[in-house]
Amino acid sequence: MLRLVIYMRILTLGAACLLAVSMGTQLAMAGTAAKAGRPAPEITFEKLIHDFGEIGTGTANTCEFKFTNTGNASLKIGQIKCPCGCTVPRLPKTKYAPGESGALKITYRAGSYPGSITKSCTVPSNDKKSHTVILSIKAKVVMKVGHQPERLNLLLKGENAGCPDITLTSFDKQPFAIKNFKSTGDVITADYDSLVKATKFVLKPKVDNEKLRKGLRGQVEIGLTHPECKTVRIVFDTLPKFKVDPRLVYVRNAEPKKPVKKKVSVFSNYGEDFEIESTSSKKGTVKVLTQKKVRNGYEFELQITPLDAKAKRGAFTDVFSVKIKDGQQLQITCCGIYLRKGAKSSR
Repeated sequence: MLRLVIYMRILTLGAACLLAVSMGTQLAMAGTAAKAGRPAPEITFEKLIHDFGEIGTGTANTCEFKFTNTGNASLKIGQIKCPCGCTVPRLPKTKYAPGESGALKITYRAGSYPGSITKSCTVPSNDKKSHTVILSIKAKVVMKVGHQPERLNLLLKGENAGCPDITLTSFDKQPFAIKNFKSTGDVITADYDSLVKATKFVLKPKVDNEKLRKGLRGQVEIGLTHPECKTVRIVFDTLPKFKVDPRLVYVRNAEPKKPVKKKVSVFSNYGEDFEIESTSSKKGTVKVLTQKKVRNGYEFELQITPLDAKAKRGAFTDVFSVKIKDGQQLQITCCGIYLRKGAKSSR
């Protein structure tokens, strides 16, 4: 009889457990169903990548990324972020009803130099499944108008500073006209007819030698009417009158108040004789031991005496100046790192 009672209780407890499990499962399924039926937005783009293919330098290129709110609640798009000012997004509005479509326009302005580019923009929204979507644009920037030479190497002597002709050529055979011609400091000018269109131009630049002496480096900027090449830029550089070797004097493992000897030279790049008017040290740590005249230049033996290192945070620097008799002043930086405590000098 006792065994029968125990057996009946076991059956009763088992049934209760099965009923609890069943009710829990039903409640979980009901919760999942309720969750699945909750209104939610969903942003769906037709594409995530746009390839412009080949584009010209300096051109503005626009593409569209179409999307639809495929959810059943209002879609809200946040602030769209692109990597730099050359890539600009435009979206007419930020809220879209269920089933409503929109188009995000992205404009990329190509730079002045050829090469392959990839830019990515992030699109945040209240879509919980895809809170942030990344859209990418690709392009191959090519020169639609080429120029020869690649750069202008000028001289302070010779006719027209040795400046060659500049040839502009349309690679895609698209005729263009020259709108303007300007250069840094107005050093270089050229004559042209803005009404003439052609696929090739040969310009004869004119160099102002006085202005060139004031600015040895810069660039020429030529404005064009070519639909895919609005501007051509050519760097110019001038061989300076003097050469300093080395331009930087470095002292390794310097020790406070212990002099170090170094040699520097000053030469004429144009093979001309010149005279030194004076030399100086900005902080007084550099002293000229010898000054020797050589062919087209001078050689100096310097004595560099680093100051006390306590307030210098382990390094020192000074500027050694050489004034040429015509008024030009050349500067040589002298610097070094102090020897750390406990380390042995390798000088």
